[in-house]
Amino acid sequence: MIIGVPREIKDSEYRVGMVPATVYSLVQQGHTVLVEVGAGLGSGINDEEYEKTGAKLCSTAKEIYDKAEMIVKVKEPLPAEYGLIRKGQVVYTYFHFAASKELTDAMIRTGAVCIAYETMEDAKRTLPLLTPMSEVAGRMSIQEGAKYLERPNEGRGILLGGVPGVEPGKVVILGGGVVGTNAAKMAAGTGAQVTILDVSLDRLRYLDDVLPANVTELFSNPFNVREQIRTADLVIGAVLIPGAKAPKLISRGDLSYMKQGAVIVDVAIDQGGCVETAKPTTHKNPTYIVDGVVHYCVANMPGAVGRTSTFALTNATSRFATEIAKLGWKEASKKYLEVKTGLNVVGGKVVYKAVAEAFGHEYTPVESIL
Repeated sequence: MIIGVPREIKDSEYRVGMVPATVYSLVQQGHTVLVEVGAGLGSGINDEEYEKTGAKLCSTAKEIYDKAEMIVKVKEPLPAEYGLIRKGQVVYTYFHFAASKELTDAMIRTGAVCIAYETMEDAKRTLPLLTPMSEVAGRMSIQEGAKYLERPNEGRGILLGGVPGVEPGKVVILGGGVVGTNAAKMAAGTGAQVTILDVSLDRLRYLDDVLPANVTELFSNPFNVREQIRTADLVIGAVLIPGAKAPKLISRGDLSYMKQGAVIVDVAIDQGGCVETAKPTTHKNPTYIVDGVVHYCVANMPGAVGRTSTFALTNATSRFATEIAKLGWKEASKKYLEVKTGLNVVGGKVVYKAVAEAFGHEYTPVESIL
């Protein structure tokens, strides 16, 4: 198979879809790997490293899209790339379709086979390709939140850990999954007072066992959410419904209960955000203020730490890229549940139910195309 790795063009995106080790493995198996010039520079990988492992460099993205049978990316295609994608071409990347009708409709029109990292599930119902970036985003959320709590960044002027004689900051985390757990670990490590909310009592019991004493676990309901954000310095939105839009847990009216200069980091923004006032921002312009509350809603948070994120991501994605290249997408889908559950849009049909429901599209069960 001919596999293409274009350079990411999303604003301030420094990750790349494949590392030299994966290129080497694929080439040794008889595949051809095309890499766009400069694709790895944001992750500290130069063109020569790709060439040494057998990749063929291409000067433009168009050349890669024209030749490749499978495209391996990190972020969703942008409008400039829509017209480059061909019918039947496999595009293997993060899509987050439920957050964008424009993207969904564009991929339907291409007739491509869209395999979304974020919906790939294993037999344990975990999300192995979303997990590494959720770990990065969860840890980054505290790092970024602490920065924007500083007064020069229009925050409250709070040091999360406090100092002797001064109480620490309060961090409220909505969602006890991978993002929330990693955020809680980081926040607790600073010495902050941390509260994490989730709707699963089993998950709360687990978190109570593994998190330190300065973390309080609380059942999530609208009353508890409002009461907790009222006293919070930093709120982390960490909720996820796989493949679907995130539920809105904080309304515009709720902001009036919050402290002036408090910070919200909505990690769920990739799936539409869990805060009513959230809108996607970029690393160059990461924040805005609504009703005195600082909003940080960068839609590709892990992209800022490109090297760490690229290697963490490709540790998870490379196995299935290799299997799709070896077997083809259809046979790989029959053999691996992860690939099957990653199928979102195939040949102009929406085959992932939550995406179809998000925009009222006709849903085609994935079994019918396999």
